[in-house]
Amino acid sequence: MTMDKSELVQKAKLAEQAERYDDMAAAMKAVTEQGHELSNEERNLLSVAYKNVVGARRSSWRVISSIEQKTERNEKKQQMGKEYREKIEAELQDICNDVLELLDKYLISNATQPESKVFYLKMKGDYFRYLSEVASGDNKQTTVSNSQQAYQEAFEISKKEMQPTHPIRLGLALNFSVFYYEILNSPEKACSLAKTAFDEAIAELDTP
Repeated sequence: MTMDKSELVQKAKLAEQAERYDDMAAAMKAVTEQGHELSNEERNLLSVAYKNVVGARRSSWRVISSIEQKTERNEKKQQMGKEYREKIEAELQDICNDVLELLDKYLISNATQPESKVFYLKMKGDYFRYLSEVASGDNKQTTVSNSQQAYQEAFEISKKEMQPTHPIRLGLALNFSVFYYEILNSPEKACSLAKTAFDEAIAELDTP
């Protein structure tokens, strides 16, 4: 039975209340694949669903990576850790690629408002960043470059089209600074970006 959009959205809300985020993501993926521009509510449901789905895998990956490093002297345990980490990595990569496909195929091109465009480009930067956390070699360079490109494009639109106090613009500045700090190991750039965003927002609030 094919569900219509309102039923899928209702299913996503139920799944969120039940904390079944895989079901929530599947429902919102189906909504997105219908090809219409998402409302703010639908956009947020999609974002929350996938953030939880990918967040669980990122957390698992960090735990197993840490255990793997502690079992270096025990070859059998280390091999088991490695295999389990690779299983989690594959799940994480599938989720990120799912989101990136939705963004490229539907969401970014359908966005008519600058706010939506910035939201989706930020999301694109985030999911390439998550991929880069588990990537290596050439693949890592590609994901890092794609992440930076998406964040930069979102950043330029946000500066031109949005108030410095806009939550999406502030959220983007925060995530972009995390990217500089954690992925590019550039603490100075990260702090400068975050400080500029904060100062501009404060200046805006202080303007009578």
